[in-house]
Amino acid sequence: MSVFAKAKASRSKSLKSVLGGIAMVGVGALVLAGCTPTENPDGPSGPTEQLTLKIGTLLPQTGSLSFLGPPEEAGVALAAKEINEANLGITVEITYGDSGDPDNKAYATAVPTLLSAGVSAIIGAAASGVSKLVIDQITGAGVIQISPANTSPDFTTWDDGGLYWRTAPSDLLQGEVLGNLVAEEGASSLGMIVINDAYGTGLEKVTAETFENAGGTVVATEYFNDGDTNFSAQISTVLAQDPDAIALITFDQAYTILPALKDQGYDMSKVYLVDGNTKQFGADLPAGTVEGATGMAPGPSLADDFQDRLNDAWQTELDGAEPLSDFLYAAESYDAVMLLALAALAAGSTDGADIAAKLQEVSGGGDDPGEKATDFASAAQIILDGGKVDYDGYSGGIKFDDAGDPTDATIGIFKYGADNMHTRTN
Repeated sequence: MSVFAKAKASRSKSLKSVLGGIAMVGVGALVLAGCTPTENPDGPSGPTEQLTLKIGTLLPQTGSLSFLGPPEEAGVALAAKEINEANLGITVEITYGDSGDPDNKAYATAVPTLLSAGVSAIIGAAASGVSKLVIDQITGAGVIQISPANTSPDFTTWDDGGLYWRTAPSDLLQGEVLGNLVAEEGASSLGMIVINDAYGTGLEKVTAETFENAGGTVVATEYFNDGDTNFSAQISTVLAQDPDAIALITFDQAYTILPALKDQGYDMSKVYLVDGNTKQFGADLPAGTVEGATGMAPGPSLADDFQDRLNDAWQTELDGAEPLSDFLYAAESYDAVMLLALAALAAGSTDGADIAAKLQEVSGGGDDPGEKATDFASAAQIILDGGKVDYDGYSGGIKFDDAGDPTDATIGIFKYGADNMHTRTN
């Protein structure tokens, strides 16, 4: 497959609600459920009662993936705002929570808080390692967990009762793209520095297999644990093997590893980053540190208008102090909210199991896809008119399979300039 082709594959304000002008419902208040829209024979149908869908977020406001929090929360806030403004039978209320990471364990407080708030679904976590720690607790409570960024292949076969979903593709796809890209760009040997968790080891395994199947040799794989701050041993071991390329499967540990590689004289154009660390480093690193390096992340190129709306939601709905500089997983977060709302509308219910039963349908998955729609208003109207919708979002066509994985996904490739900022190349 082409290394960047479209692939088919099987904070800041914690506890702030985005209500779009609807008064906040207290934690103990009842959520309307089972309110089915009725058709109007003289024109477009409309709901007899308004569904109220309560969604929680478990996204990183702190920890090693905190740079993903702003774009992900912005995607959630923008989707809720647009759904509520459409006024088509459903109101979304968002309660924001911090996932943190396995080191600071913010999720241990956030998850019980969200479940106590009576949410029907939780969006998150971003880190596969965090989701593994909370998935049984969330789905065991009858609540949907839908992640915009989990990529571990393990979730495809997880025993979740049909309540775990994700809008980001499995690392079976990203690993194939990374392994093939490194080989296609001329490397015959590869060294890897990898975080020792579900995300890191899963992505490393697929990358290594793909690279070796393409004729290359993995000459060194060095692991570290989340919370480690010194990586000199791993760097020295990998550099001692003089690899043609180095892949860093890390989170924000890249801030330490990248300058060290540069200082050791390694050719940074031979360095490859992944979705956990492909970010706009800018002035956070010395000028030229990552010049020539390659990054990658799931998702298509985002339209300027969508980025503008995300920035507006981040600064007006969530009081973001600075405009967004990264948009990684913003589209996947936005689409997660859209799909949950459309599934609730199709089910006429805000019960977690009822919504889950409609998620594949509204994504266009299965054998009988519905009518295409690319925005909430038109998608909701198809449902209200008695039809079946196939929502295609900013993250792609999605099309959930029976395991809750998207089968229509894209991996973007990025190149870094002297200013440590990346530009998409595909």
